Amino acid sequence: MQINFAGRTLDMSGCHVMGILNVTPDSFSDGGRYNTVEIALARAREMVADGAAFIDVGGESTRPGATPVSIEEELARVCPVVEAIARDLDVVVSVDTSSPQVMAEVVKLGAGMINDVRALQRDGAPEVVARAEVPVCVMHIQGEPDTMQDDPRYRNVRREVSSFLTERMRVIEKAGVRPDNIILDPGFGFGKSPQHNLQLLASLEQLQLLGHPMLVGMSRKSMLGHITGRDVSERLPASLAAATISAMKGASIIRVHDVRETVDAVKVVTAMEEAGR
Repeated sequence: MQINFAGRTLDMSGCHVMGILNVTPDSFSDGGRYNTVEIALARAREMVADGAAFIDVGGESTRPGATPVSIEEELARVCPVVEAIARDLDVVVSVDTSSPQVMAEVVKLGAGMINDVRALQRDGAPEVVARAEVPVCVMHIQGEPDTMQDDPRYRNVRREVSSFLTERMRVIEKAGVRPDNIILDPGFGFGKSPQHNLQLLASLEQLQLLGHPMLVGMSRKSMLGHITGRDVSERLPASLAAATISAMKGASIIRVHDVRETVDAVKVVTAMEEAGR
């Protein structure tokens, strides 16, 4: 399946790596590290050299307990970075935002994808994406980032995630978003206990039945700390294990902090699959 990301066409039957670029002071792993345009651009350039097909720029932390930021502040953080990357680098610029105003502005500046953890649930968001005609990643979340980990509950996490994504696809397609521009994300760590995350990972290939490319993000997340007992700075091996499993189960995009290492892991999976064919 081919998808056009603002002039860059990628084959989504393969697995691509998305590098995380948080231009925030409070993200859980790298908050405050890339909060000037020059430093952010240098980091993006490094990730592209390491093999990233996407750079995902975020101006509002969505870690558990995160404090929302104003639209003006998010625009000030994100827009100059998106413009610089789109101008200087051969990579798909994705923007991690739930704000329709931000979506509209970043597309004008060259963003080729919207990545919304709230699944275009804010008023006007589906219509903005439909008009922009760019691909969008729709993620499952239970609750809001500031409260989502208080007490998440499911009868069957895979079925409920699948039902949520199916309903959101119905809504946004009705608003004019083309089905072939929709990417799905099961939302690891967003309103889910460690056990819910593991159940979802174990059944990940079943979400392929929804018929859309899948984005997966588990890099350095607390679910890996729960399993390993490691601090966030020591979760690279666990992150690579999660990425490898995801690639083997059909993920089209793996969203990570550690691009070079993940690209190598994906290359091994791809080589194995090609040899098997």
